[in-house]
Amino acid sequence: MTVRRALEIEPFLAVEIAERAFELERAGVDVVHLEFGEPDFEAPPVITDAVMRAIKDGRTKYTGSLGILPLREAIVDHYAATYGVRLSPDQVLVTPGTSPAMLLLFGHLLDAGDEVVLGDPYYACYPNFIRYAEGRMVTVPTDEPHGFALHPDAVRERMTPRTRAVLINSPANPTGAVMRAEAMAGIADVAGRGGAVVVSDEIYHGLVYEGRARSILEFTDRAFVLNGFSKAFAMTGWRLGYAIGPAADIRALQTLFGNFFISTNEFVQWAGVAALREAVEETRHFRTIFAERRRAMIDGLRRIGLGVGFEPTGAFYVLANARAYTNDSTHFAKTMLEDAHVAVTPGAAFGPNAEGYLRFSYASSVERIEEGLGRVGRFLAARR
Repeated sequence: MTVRRALEIEPFLAVEIAERAFELERAGVDVVHLEFGEPDFEAPPVITDAVMRAIKDGRTKYTGSLGILPLREAIVDHYAATYGVRLSPDQVLVTPGTSPAMLLLFGHLLDAGDEVVLGDPYYACYPNFIRYAEGRMVTVPTDEPHGFALHPDAVRERMTPRTRAVLINSPANPTGAVMRAEAMAGIADVAGRGGAVVVSDEIYHGLVYEGRARSILEFTDRAFVLNGFSKAFAMTGWRLGYAIGPAADIRALQTLFGNFFISTNEFVQWAGVAALREAVEETRHFRTIFAERRRAMIDGLRRIGLGVGFEPTGAFYVLANARAYTNDSTHFAKTMLEDAHVAVTPGAAFGPNAEGYLRFSYASSVERIEEGLGRVGRFLAARR
């Protein structure tokens, strides 16, 4: 027997595409992976050294449910140095990746029927977190000609007395869009006037190629930040993230976390300390690598006939317009995988406004990007 709440959780199409790609690879097929947001290189050596040292030193027990103090202090110092934001360690909850933090946060913020306003396109899993908390998602359409920008006035129009949060993501998945400071300030003002908080997913901070990312905490303290180490530090499988928020709310989240998860792996937390204290310079090298791949991906997609009207300036994704070829991106992506052996994520995963698009990740090497785009170009040519 499956209850309604579980039945409402939709499959994650990026994972479904990847799992079929793995099946093909086990059968001996060479698949180019452009579907996942996962760097193809390892975390900096100082981070791997730290985790091995922590295990050797026996740091393998339960910790306090908030997370170890040295990591929370490092996060506080990072936000002070990067954004000029003053925090205290009791405003930080360390979690095994940002997804558990998001699950707990929406459970904390929402009663049944409460609303969360967010832009469309959106990260594919946001609706599931909101639904699982018995909340309701209210979307604001954004579009490619306007850079997939989320405007405060449009957010205001969608707010109601049931709005509890406005969810933003900058740099964004799947669009790579980076929000301007004035837009973030405006959304913070709109949310505050409506009695709502802002939830800011900042997991792609550190991966911006023009200007810099801004934290919502620069504009309001009525906000929650979700962040972690997966993307900028190439630590996807380490599962280390955190939530920042008002101290009273973090205390409530700590109670939930202690019940449901007990604590985050201590040895991985010490790796996080090393990342923030000793590896930030190395992440700048990662950004240089991704900037080269970004250029190769954008130019290559245009060359083979897919639309890139908006050039992303953050994260490592391009949302390419394939509407000249299909209005069913899921079927199209699955056919591309079977025929061309290139895995991409269908735009349908990211909301109605992304249908007819395909998300290409440039987390792979330039060589694999060029190989994959060559295959996709031949696939498209056969369908013109």
